Formats: sequence, C-alpha cells, structure tokens
Amino acid sequence: MSDIPRRAVTRSAKLASLPLGFAGRTALGLGKRTFGRPAEAVALEVQRRTADQLFRVLGELKGGAMKVGQLLSVFEAGLPEEVAGPFRASLTRLQEAAPPMPVATTHRVLAENLGEDWRDRFLEFDDDPAAAASIGQVHKAVWHDGRAVAVKVQYPGAGKALMSDFNQISRLSRLITPLFPGVEVRPVVADLKRRLEKELDYDDEARAQSAFHAAYDGDPDFVVPAVVAQSGHVLVTEWLDGTPMSKVIAEGPQELRDRAGLLLFRFLLSGPARCELIHIDPHPGNFRMLDDGRLGVLDFGGAARVPAELQWSIGRLLRIGTLGSPEEMVQAAREEGFLAPDGEVNAEEWAAVVSAHSYPFTTETFRYTREWMRQETTRGFTIATDMRPGGLARQLRLPPQYMAVARALTSCGGVLCQLEAEGPFQAEADRWL
Repeated sequence: MSDIPRRAVTRSAKLASLPLGFAGRTALGLGKRTFGRPAEAVALEVQRRTADQLFRVLGELKGGAMKVGQLLSVFEAGLPEEVAGPFRASLTRLQEAAPPMPVATTHRVLAENLGEDWRDRFLEFDDDPAAAASIGQVHKAVWHDGRAVAVKVQYPGAGKALMSDFNQISRLSRLITPLFPGVEVRPVVADLKRRLEKELDYDDEARAQSAFHAAYDGDPDFVVPAVVAQSGHVLVTEWLDGTPMSKVIAEGPQELRDRAGLLLFRFLLSGPARCELIHIDPHPGNFRMLDDGRLGVLDFGGAARVPAELQWSIGRLLRIGTLGSPEEMVQAAREEGFLAPDGEVNAEEWAAVVSAHSYPFTTETFRYTREWMRQETTRGFTIATDMRPGGLARQLRLPPQYMAVARALTSCGGVLCQLEAEGPFQAEADRWL
C-alpha cells in the first residue's frame, strides 16, 4: 500500500467486496452442507471467514472504515458467545494493528510538515512503525534533546478518504448489523464522522493532550505523555512504555485486570472534574499498564469538553438513578431531554431500565462480566425495537450534550467487561460525579 487508497472507485470496490464475499461464502457453505457437513459447523465457518474479511478490509482501508471496526471491537463483550467467539481474534487485531505505509511516504509527510531538515530534529528515527491506527501511524524516535518520543504521522489523503468511507459503510449496515445484533450502525457511523473530522486536526489533539498532561502531571495513578512538537499532520509526544491493555485482557492476572479496570474508570470520570475534558476513545489500544502500577493514556484526538454545568447534571442523574423514586427518574430524564416532554411513560418500566444501568453504582463492589453486558445489550435492544404506541422506544432521545459522555462510558463498560474487572465503582462515581 502506498497510503490510504484515495480513489473512490478503489475504496468502493474494496468495501463492495464485503457483501459479495459474504454471499459467496454462504453459497459455499450451503454446498458443503449438502454433502453432509453439519449445519452448525458450516454456519460457524461462514461467520469466521466473514469476520476475517470484514476486519481485514476495514483495516486495509484505514481512515473511517478502520475506525468503525475499532469501535465495533469494543461491543464484542456484549455479543452472545456463539456469535462473539469466531470474531474475537479478528476484533482484537484491529485494536492495535493496521498495515503500515511505505517508508518513502512517511518521509515525505515528515518533510512536508516538519521541514526538509526534519532529520536534524532527531538523534534517531525508526522507519518501522511501532503502531498503526485508523488515520495515522506511530514511529519511535529519539528527540534532539535525548528524550524517547512517539512520532504520529497522518496518512496522506486521510481527510479526503473519510467521506467516501462513511457513505459506503452506511450502505453496508445490512451486512454489519447481523454480525453485531443490537448495534445500530447508521447513527454510530454518523457520530463517528463528526468525531473523525475533529481527530484529523492534530493541532486540536495537541491542545487536548497538553491540557490532560497539565492536569495529571505527577499523578500517582496516571501518566499522560507531554507534547514535544506539533506541525500540520505530525504530532510528537513523549514515548510511553508499558503492557498494552489488549494484552492485559488476553492474559493478565485478575489482580492486574481489576486495577486496570478501576484506573480506566477513574480516568474517564476524573477528566471532566480536573480539566473539563473527557477521553472519548477508550478502546484498549489507547492504554498501557506501566510496571509501577500506573495507567498510561494515549491518543487524545477524540477528547470532548464537559463543562461544569453538564458535570452537575450528570451527577444529579446518577443520584436520582440510584436513590430516586420512579417518578423522579422520569421527571429528571424529561428535564435533561432523554424522554420526549409530552409522551406517556410507564414510570415503573423506566425505573427498571435506569436501575439496570445504574446497578454497578449501588453496590460496594461490582464485577463487570461479559454475561452482564450481554443481558444489558439484549435489554437495550428489546427496548429500542419496541415501537408500540406506548413503548419506550418512541419516547427515548439522546441529547446532543450527552453524546460524547455516553459514548465514552458505553465504550468503557465494554472494556471493563472484557477485563472482567471487579472494584469499588460506586465510590469512584460518588467521588467524581
């Protein structure tokens, strides 16, 4: 690959290969079943191959396509085991890996943004990327003052490719939705489009990371690398070693998993209180567990502002959701815009929904599990598809001011379930909200 495939026909052809490939594998499966293979075995093979192709193509396209794949990977914890099993390896691969761009392309981007003398800024520069993400890749280097640094280089054509990606991915919802039941693909893609437009701006990301670094500098629990330099499509920050969160999920001992989960939860909730910002891209690729027990945090392109008045509203909703009456829960939801102002709502039914989601904050300790997430996913899907005249689905809203926080906390819940983390989440919610 020379860079992100920018020609619309090339990218469209790659994305179009997904439903065509799925249809071909289904036909092949029917043929194999005809010759005596059990239906269950054929279905499993079709699912596995579909997942492999889906995430391989999304990864190759990078840009918005790969970002959708990364987001879907967080929802893996909420899927039924018979569905999630074949996909887990493919999903995890997307969280930290993508095909790199050629060295010549990397050097061209560095020269265009740091100047033709860009090499003079570094004592060492590793041409092999240490990580590749949705819109850029990271190289390890040594800054001219001797500091180990991470050099984030945006893929050429990333911005131009995004609009084509999102138009095409929206059309693929009929394929993706059966693979991930309960996930509404179209609104997720629309929200990702708005977020990625912001993530393309490395100047904005540098400001957000600097604000987080200042707020957490010297903290006993967290490390946010300092911004060293930024120009155009290149961002240089201090290097951060540690165990990737994905590895903790895959093979970490329970004690480490519990600490990682608690620190992740603490970081997301404390950000608004400490710098009026929240990290809204908490997939495992953005976190490291350091040897000294601290949580290292990366990638602040998705940070969103949470002003004091919104913090107060969130805290009020949490308090009413854990201690209030059903009628108070309905009233608060209406005041904040989560329910239509004039619709008829069964207070007891609404209270049951609220209580289920707030349960982790009503007990001294709580263990997030895949099974719990599956139950909540099923419950949410049932509500969302109940379009009867008196059904909650007709009343539900997601106010724009809550979009970023809802996305951050939902993704965080998915990671906590992947970790199977147990901890005093009630105390953390009380402390920060």
